[in-house]
Parts: sequence; C-alpha cells; structure tokens
Amino acid sequence: MSFWPRRQSRKIDLGKVSIGGQAPISVQSMTNTDTRDVAATVAQIKRLERVGCELVRVAVPDEAAANKLASIKKEIGIPLIADIHFSHRLALIAVEQGVDGLRLNPGNIGSSARVREVVAACRDRAIPIRIGVNGGSLEKETVEKYGYTPKALVESALGHVRLLEDENFELIKISLKSSDVMATLAAYRLLAKEVDYPFHVGITEAGTALRGSIKSAVGLGLLLGEGLGDTLRVSLTAAPEEEIFVAFEILKSLGLRQRGIELISCPTCGRTEVALIQLADEVEKALAHIQEPLKIAVMGCVVNGPGEARHADFGIAGGKGVGLLFRHGEVLGKLPEGELVQALVDEVEKFIAKQHI
Repeated sequence: MSFWPRRQSRKIDLGKVSIGGQAPISVQSMTNTDTRDVAATVAQIKRLERVGCELVRVAVPDEAAANKLASIKKEIGIPLIADIHFSHRLALIAVEQGVDGLRLNPGNIGSSARVREVVAACRDRAIPIRIGVNGGSLEKETVEKYGYTPKALVESALGHVRLLEDENFELIKISLKSSDVMATLAAYRLLAKEVDYPFHVGITEAGTALRGSIKSAVGLGLLLGEGLGDTLRVSLTAAPEEEIFVAFEILKSLGLRQRGIELISCPTCGRTEVALIQLADEVEKALAHIQEPLKIAVMGCVVNGPGEARHADFGIAGGKGVGLLFRHGEVLGKLPEGELVQALVDEVEKFIAKQHI
C-alpha cells in the first residue's frame, strides 16, 4: 500500500476504464507512429495491449489524421485518446470519430465560442478532457507573473479548468508535467489543495530507457507514495512498450498493482559459481508473457538461495555447474545449469495451466 492514503478524487470514465475515485491506477502510453497510417498505428497499439497498456493516446496534427481515428478505434480493445493542440476543429472531428477522450487545453483553441462548441460535443458523448500543462510550454503571462515554478504550472492548469467549469463541464483530468522531479511533486501537492479532479502523473521528457526509467521511478514513487495519481505514463525515449513494463514495475514496487512476474535476483558476489546475470536475463525474457502476479527468484547460491527466496512462488539457485529448482523454498530437484531456465519455465506454465482448468 502507499505510504499515505490515496487522495480522494472524483471518478470519471474514459471508455471502459474508470479513472479516479478508488479505481486502480491505470497505465497508458502514446503511439509514435504516423496516425494517418492506420495499419502501423493499430499494430503498435496491439503490441501495447499485449504488454498491459490500458489507455492509448495518438497525435492528431491535421484533418487527415483526425479522420483516421474511427478506423483505428474499431481495431483496438483499449480506450483511444486524441492528442490535440490549438485546433477546436480537430477536436470536433475527433469527437465525431468516436474517441474516448481528448487531451486538449481549452485556453489554446481560441474564442469562448469555440470552447463552448467543443464542450457541447464532449458533453453529448460523455467524453472527458485532459488538461495537460507542461513546464516547457507555459503561457508568457503566467511565466512573467510566477516564473518557471510549480505555482506557474498550477495557475496555468486552473486557468484552463475555469474555462471548462464556466460551461458546467466537469469530466476533467489534469496533468502537470516537468522534467524536474521535485518541481513536479511540488506542483501536484499544490494542485491537490485546489481541486478534486483525477490526476494523470508522470515525469515528462525523462530520458532514454535506463536514465528515464530511473528518473520516472523516483518521481512517480514520490507522487504515488503520497497518494497522488490516478493514471500514469512513463515517458521514455524508447519503444512505447518499454514504458508499460517500467510503469507496472513501479506500481508493483509500491504494492499498487500486480501484473506479471516480480523477479527477485541476488547481486553477484565472489561465491557465485554460475552465469547468474545471464540466467536472470534468460528467465526474465522467458517469462515475459506471464500476466499472473508471481514472484520468481533467480539466486546464485545453492546453500542459501532457496531459504533467502522462501517467499518466492518459484525459483532457481545455481551452484558449480548445477542448480536447484524450488517452490516456496522447497527443493523440487537438482539439475545441470543448462537445464535450469527451461525447467523453471515448465514448472511455472504447468502451475498456471492448473489455475485455468
């Protein structure tokens, strides 16, 4: 469980996924394909679905992309969000195409009449709008007043919120994103005192796969540990599928979601007599398709391994050319090192097959 009680936010429904309230914290990503290429975009979304993505956002830069949204939506199984900047016309097309949500800042689409038009269309179809404020694209007047500060992020978001509230529209989700971890945390803390709308959280422009994962884990760990966050994206300069893996690992580490294996593996040391790093990598890849929440241990010592990993569901512990296969600390057999990974995979899959009978 999180370190603090989860913030009480109102619940909205984005397609078949509930966000906020006490709904599970959902994981989302964004495609990096050309949205006008339906086949490529659908193929990427299906890959994201297979690894657990629960919401997906696509860029909508022009009418050609907007007019492909219905074709994309009918081929996928998760809610589709249209990412739109500055154009109320593209927002209206996206709504007509049947998207489940919009990412749109109402203060950037022109007159109040245009805001009313978009709000009316979203209200008729119960389509939520995510207001997304980014530290790198704040309004000039906001920066002049508050500087590049957490307060500026919050004031910018509240300005957009008021435009929607003035039209009695409250299907709102908010994100405040910065590449600065502590600024992001401070901004969400401030905003939590002002509104009860659900929060989309993340550390934007976090970086490449390794560095971005570390930065995101620190930032999201702090936010979620304080009960702040109802849906999230891990923003990596990497394949979108990698974002989903990292997101679930963060949620699992905090005890907030359980999906797929939790790999428990010891660090290498002078007592290790097997290729432990290779074994751990092979096990992780071989069990990547498992969705059930199982603890899998890969230990480097046959003497202490099974005992140290007694809380794992299944595991292996290597010795000199051999290793033990165990379940909940109980040794099931001794095998040559080269047979350990396959034996572990077979045992896990046999267990899962029994659960589905």
